[in-house]
Amino acid sequence: MSKTMAAKTAAAPAKKAPKPKAEPAAVATLEAPHTSASRFADRFAPPTPPTRAMNSTVIESPRTMAKADPKLANAWKTKAGTELTDAEVLAMPEAEYMNAKQLEFFRAKLNELKDGVLSNAGETTEHLREDTSIVPDPADRATIEEEHALELRTRDRERKLLKKIMQSLARLDSGEYGYCDETGEPIGLGRLIARPTATLSLEAQQRRELKQKMFGD
Repeated sequence: MSKTMAAKTAAAPAKKAPKPKAEPAAVATLEAPHTSASRFADRFAPPTPPTRAMNSTVIESPRTMAKADPKLANAWKTKAGTELTDAEVLAMPEAEYMNAKQLEFFRAKLNELKDGVLSNAGETTEHLREDTSIVPDPADRATIEEEHALELRTRDRERKLLKKIMQSLARLDSGEYGYCDETGEPIGLGRLIARPTATLSLEAQQRRELKQKMFGD
């Protein structure tokens, strides 16, 4: 090798070491959807059901709450049936269903309901006696006639209710009150308190209404 070439070779700078290659972009591309999906799942995942300690508050039925109070549960032992409240009747033991005091309680309820219906009927009769012919204004006379028609419809409903009340009082005398006409099972105190003239259990009533919808009256 000549001296000139040797000098050029010695003067040439040394080559830099190659930089390490970066990781392939495909890896980051593959990880991104996974991370996004995880965040989506975390965001819209159903909430974790509360533990027993967190969900300690339990909604109880009025009958259960009444039984929990010893004063209510034992009130029927010292009171007459007509003096019992709805809560005290609900708190009575199931073994006492339709005992003498409960029958007395529901008889008083039915008689009170009957008196209310008869009182309303008397008021309706007085209203219907009003002579619309003495009202000179046709608009006022039409309004009064419409009110009379409404009261007649109300009176018809009350007449049907009064019939059911009398039938329920007869069932009290015969010992059939409180039991379903179709199944013979107890109707239940809660349903009877809400509807003293009920003759069907809730399940039997629902079946009857379903049949009426399917096959008509």
